[in-house]
Amino acid sequence: MRLLSAIMDRVDYRRINAAYSRLGRNEYPTRLLTKVWIYGYMRRMVHTRAVEAACRENLRFMYLLEGHKAPDHNTLARFRSRVLRSEIGEDLLRQVVELLIGAGFIDMANVFIDGTKIEANANKYTFVWKKGTEKQREKLNAKVAEQLPGLLAKAGIKYRLAEEIAVRHLKKIRKKLYAQKRAEGIEFVHGSGKRKTPIQRAIETVEGWIEKYKCYTRDIHICGDRNSYCKTDHDATFMHMKEDHMRNGQLKPGYNVNVATANGFIIGYYISADRSDVQTLIPFMKKLREAYPKHHPGRVVVDSGYESEDNYCWFEELEDCELYVKPSNHEARKKRKYRTDISRRENMAYDPDSDTYTCAAGKPIRYDHDKHSKSAGGLNITTSVYVCDHCKGCPLKEKCIRAGSKKPLEERSKVIYVSKRFAAQREAMEAKINTPKGKLLRVNRSIQAEGTFALTKQDLDYRRFLCRGTPKVSAEWSLLAIAANLLKLHHKLKNGRLGTGLVIPKGFPAGL
Repeated sequence: MRLLSAIMDRVDYRRINAAYSRLGRNEYPTRLLTKVWIYGYMRRMVHTRAVEAACRENLRFMYLLEGHKAPDHNTLARFRSRVLRSEIGEDLLRQVVELLIGAGFIDMANVFIDGTKIEANANKYTFVWKKGTEKQREKLNAKVAEQLPGLLAKAGIKYRLAEEIAVRHLKKIRKKLYAQKRAEGIEFVHGSGKRKTPIQRAIETVEGWIEKYKCYTRDIHICGDRNSYCKTDHDATFMHMKEDHMRNGQLKPGYNVNVATANGFIIGYYISADRSDVQTLIPFMKKLREAYPKHHPGRVVVDSGYESEDNYCWFEELEDCELYVKPSNHEARKKRKYRTDISRRENMAYDPDSDTYTCAAGKPIRYDHDKHSKSAGGLNITTSVYVCDHCKGCPLKEKCIRAGSKKPLEERSKVIYVSKRFAAQREAMEAKINTPKGKLLRVNRSIQAEGTFALTKQDLDYRRFLCRGTPKVSAEWSLLAIAANLLKLHHKLKNGRLGTGLVIPKGFPAGL
């Protein structure tokens, strides 16, 4: 508690103070509220009422308040969700990290990045799927095209229908229907025993279609690039969680939290709605380099979930940062099943002069053409396509050609798709991570990056966000990250492990 108070007294709170309105006054200094919240996260108190009760009863919280009365739970909630949103909470963490760097406790030479899924504070069953919504909209389009001409004929309305009926067309038709209603002096009726006129039926039907179109359009817009969202937290995406208590692979709304660590301390985080980590590395690295312009990471170590051609190419353009990533097929390559699979390109002989592969039957697989595409990150990718002309009647055809096509096996030929740039990058990285330095960095990634999630999720029991929306969720994680850093610092001070960067297991040469 005293260590927390001493460090947080050296932080600049001007950005936090600027987040308040200039009207009225602040009842509590932001420095005290920040200390109280961080100490609450250090003691597994994340609920506002629990922190309020601790401020009334716990001497340590009273010491941090410096004689001020206990804040109300509403005051604590507003401070966390409205004041420490996004950039302000990230700036608070950055200042703490800068203090640790200045004291020599953090060295940015080796940075380890990993991601985890944290469940959102949202209903598990109020989900919206983008593909399902698009199908419903297509069905509505067909229904409108089928029923609208007859509906207008019964109402006596003449309107030239377009090939594709949009919401603006329905609004024009509704306007004509209301004009017809006023001209004929029709009164709408409701309830049992009342007979609706064709005009009223047409108006109600068209308005129902318009509302459905608006609902489908809104849902697709909220999804954006995602496949789903939760109605109670629009920023949350449905993902597979490790905490699957029902053991049925249930999808839950959550956030993908990527964390960067150095010397065991959290130096930055990136919260996104992406279900995979591959698209998060580049924006996370840009964010880290902007946050620490004087202390750029020297080596970045990530696991196989971050491997992609985009990430390889992005790091190749950097002169002051080196990437270490385990290829996604690294573990599979060790198994005999992988090495004896004749369908894999890696197990075929390649002749660079003729640019051909040789299959297990000794037949050449010739280069056919190049396929150009763009990745999700906007990178231009060239994929070379190789085709075998000798597959007919081959005895190894069933083992060589993989299943997955509706076309009969007898009519298919062996086709290989390979990005030569990505294949070369993967082979270079495979050799790089198998060096003594690469092995040491991979071991430390498991210790430091995975150890951070062991501290936050297991020791601090933080497995579910309390707030909703990315800005508020970011504020929560910034408080948790600072709390984890101060706990780590306290443990290192007690155990005399300050300044230790890489853990060198037995058998590794010293000085790596």
